[in-house]
Amino acid sequence: MQRILAVLFFTFTFLSSPSLAQTISFQEIKDQAIEGDADAQFNLGNMYRTGQGVQQNDQQALYWYTKAALQGDADAQFNVGLMYRNGLGAQQDDQQALYWYTKAALQGDADAQLNLGFMYRNGQGVHQDDEQALSWHTKAAQQGHANAQFNLGNIYRTGQGVHQDDQQALNWYTKAAQQGHASAQAHLGNMYRTGQGVRRNNQQALNWYIKAAQQDDASAQVNLGTMYRTGQGVQQDNQQALSWYTTAAQQGDVDAQFNLGLMYRKGQGVRQCQRQLKTDPLTA
Repeated sequence: MQRILAVLFFTFTFLSSPSLAQTISFQEIKDQAIEGDADAQFNLGNMYRTGQGVQQNDQQALYWYTKAALQGDADAQFNVGLMYRNGLGAQQDDQQALYWYTKAALQGDADAQLNLGFMYRNGQGVHQDDEQALSWHTKAAQQGHANAQFNLGNIYRTGQGVHQDDQQALNWYTKAAQQGHASAQAHLGNMYRTGQGVRRNNQQALNWYIKAAQQDDASAQVNLGTMYRTGQGVQQDNQQALSWYTTAAQQGDVDAQFNLGLMYRKGQGVRQCQRQLKTDPLTA
């Protein structure tokens, strides 16, 4: 079944799935939904939410998701929570979002557990509670949810609501990074580069920065540029440094823009050009 997936900070997207209209008509699904079939109610909610076979209507989507949610459908419960959280089809209501996320989370829904953790962490619809945030993030992370694993790494690295623990941070960043999570890969690179929670290893740092940089993580691109410029874990190469700084700078990263200006000023990997800098706060 199609579902709405939440990612960090309560943004969401839709997963693609075969068109329901290819196998069963809108009217047939609606008839089944009216008769009380929870799957049909959930699918009808999806159709109204996406405008598939019917005019898009968030209020109708919420209505049918709620019907399925009241029958215990965890996917529907999550979607109802997400719609209340974002004010889709109804007035924005964090308490309703919390209620439905909790219903789905208690059934083991990892996306709901992640979002519930955020709500406890930020005090949205509930009293702020770092212990509850940690608990729900951990439940989602243990199910292999990469975003939850990344956030759990952040919690242990910063010591938010838990004893600060670099080794636990490294463990959870690694789990997320191995699933291709770019931000986790970039953080893992930082930890190997600085020796935080692990023996310093520039080669490992370089490897993780490359993985993240190839996914357009600007912070990894900057760090990769610096490693090439200084020859850390790799043969010194100003042209590679310039390339990575340029890629990050084009994304608006101010550190990359500054470093790129510095390379133009000094003629490193490129012909010297003083006019590349608007100002020149540096001394030779």
